Amino acid sequence: MESPPLVPTSPAHPPSVASRLLTAIAATGPSRLGWLDALRGVAALVVVFDHSSYTFMAEFRRELMPQFNTSRYGIMVFFLVSGYIIPASLERRGCVRTFWIGRVFRVYPLWAAVVTVLLALNLSGMAEMRDFGQQNAVTVAVAHATMLQELLGTPNLLLILWTLSYEMSFYLLVVALFTVRLHQQSAAVAVILAVLAAVSVTAGVVLPASALSGLAGTGPLIVFASIAMGIAICCASARSPVLRGFGGVLGGALALVLVPLNGTVPLWEGLVILAVMFLGTAVYRAENGRSTWHCAAGTAVMVVACAVGSAYWYGDGDHFTRRGWIVAFLLAVLTFGAGLASRRRRIPRMLTGLGTISYSVYLVHPVLLAVIDSTIGRRRQDSPVLEMAFFTVLLPLCLLTYRYIEAPSQAWGRRLARRVQPP
Repeated sequence: MESPPLVPTSPAHPPSVASRLLTAIAATGPSRLGWLDALRGVAALVVVFDHSSYTFMAEFRRELMPQFNTSRYGIMVFFLVSGYIIPASLERRGCVRTFWIGRVFRVYPLWAAVVTVLLALNLSGMAEMRDFGQQNAVTVAVAHATMLQELLGTPNLLLILWTLSYEMSFYLLVVALFTVRLHQQSAAVAVILAVLAAVSVTAGVVLPASALSGLAGTGPLIVFASIAMGIAICCASARSPVLRGFGGVLGGALALVLVPLNGTVPLWEGLVILAVMFLGTAVYRAENGRSTWHCAAGTAVMVVACAVGSAYWYGDGDHFTRRGWIVAFLLAVLTFGAGLASRRRRIPRMLTGLGTISYSVYLVHPVLLAVIDSTIGRRRQDSPVLEMAFFTVLLPLCLLTYRYIEAPSQAWGRRLARRVQPP
């Protein structure tokens, strides 16, 4: 879908540097689902602001966060979009093996490049990494290689990587449902997870962070989970229906154990995150005629009611205000709804372009911030100018990482997937 230029291009109005940048971003690739790209672009910008405000807008952040949790807003929009896209990707292929190939080449190359750069910057003294306590380098590396490190009692190399652990858990659950032919039950799964979240908080079920790691030990849990995940993916990708079912169920069971029992977010919030992603799937099914809009709307009402009720009942705590969380959550759902309502409208190319490079924006910005914090330091007073300058530096850099890392690796993945015969 083409849209008119964002700025005049006549000789009387020569394009500015900013407009040329936006045009370049918009030209990074075609958008099949522009409204989803737009949502990802908005979410990425909000998450970047959330993290960069520590450095450039600390006073404003302290006033804003109790009223509106920008971090939760951004990631909830991302999770809704993932819920819509990921099952569609698997079911379009109809093949678990090619699904995993696509995910690996989509997620890991940029992740590996960013982690490598971070390690190099840490060795050079230009950026600081988090303290891993008593964990050795091998277990930390293995935990991160699974992308389940947030659910394996391992501090994230970059704080933002915690959301990828929930994404990976969702992949495992989607594959599990697909292999046992229950993938059309997305609405029911979303409602069950949301209700369990509400029941857990009203019943006063409180688990310490990484509870399972504390019980079984972080090292043994990482070994067990990484082996189980490897077996699950290999078996789910096999030709034998029995092995596919076994692998799918094993991966799904691993996710259902780790998310509620070993996350660092509260039990109810971990369940809400999964419910939100399956809500996105329920919307996808209604949009494609595989379910009814009444079913999707009812699912949305249940998930929103349980999530808001859980947050309200949970109350205020350390680094958590229920007002800020609830406002962010409701606005995220409304944002997704607005995007859905606009799905047949012309989407500004700027937003679809930002959505195209949103994964780069998400992974690259904390590395850039780490360098700034370790060299220049954080500002004592709010500086909107520096905040805007940060975005001005970040976006061209992400355009480069997309063009030279993301786009080629995705192309390699597509070529490999075409060579694989569906099991």
